[in-house]
Amino acid sequence: MLPWKRLLRPLAALLLTAAVAIVPATAAHAADASSRGWNDYSCKPSAAHPRPVVLVHGTFANSVDNWLALAPYLEDRGYCVFSLDYGQLSGVPLVYGLGPIDKSAQQLSVYVDKVLAATGAAKADLVGHSQGGMMPRYYLKFLGGAAKVNALVGIAPSNHGTDLDGFTSLLPYFPGIGDLLSTSTPALADQVVGSAFLTKLNAGGDTVPGVHYTVIATKYDEVVTPYRSQFLSGSDVHNVLIQNLCSLDLSEHALLGLTDRIAFHEVANALDPAHATTTSCASVLS
Repeated sequence: MLPWKRLLRPLAALLLTAAVAIVPATAAHAADASSRGWNDYSCKPSAAHPRPVVLVHGTFANSVDNWLALAPYLEDRGYCVFSLDYGQLSGVPLVYGLGPIDKSAQQLSVYVDKVLAATGAAKADLVGHSQGGMMPRYYLKFLGGAAKVNALVGIAPSNHGTDLDGFTSLLPYFPGIGDLLSTSTPALADQVVGSAFLTKLNAGGDTVPGVHYTVIATKYDEVVTPYRSQFLSGSDVHNVLIQNLCSLDLSEHALLGLTDRIAFHEVANALDPAHATTTSCASVLS
């Protein structure tokens, strides 16, 4: 038997190091996003857009870099936009979304209360990428979030977990790997198909009454696989495959949330359905 734990600990450290390396480690990037125009707690929602938008980053991301394109896109359309960091691990700077997801949902709960208190709004809208599109469902279902949230928009969310194109089916053959994931990066273990966290989250139905759900997925997703596992079931759910709107859109998991203006147009439609316009390939110019 190979010493899997001894081999995987350096591998896990390498992955974390690589993730940190791709996040610009400058003071400007680490600074409060208010310097970039959002997280302005003096912002008051308008009559046209009466709810603040809280952006929820994904695994290995943070509250700034995940939203360098979408936050200004929404601000330009008159929204008060906020973002948080969650799921911090001790000794890992700038890269978040790694801790136990139920604990991360508690952090989201505290943050939404902070935003509502600052803006005076009764409810917020949530937009999340990857884990950030799934984690809020725990907040809605178990932490009282349904009374404080109007809509949840998930961009490539890990709603029913991922098999990483079959990788997770190998876990039973390598004793200790699952335990290592749980102890080193709990959020990764929580997002594996069939995890205890996802079993609890999805038991009794995907949605809760009173919240409008939108899921935006790409068939080229290589992280949350199969991509259809991202879709939700429920009476107030709008599932969108981006290639049905623009067959030329080749965005994969990361780009769908980071730069895809076709996906952004669908986010805007979900936040303001009364004024929704047709999403197409031309939406890259909107």
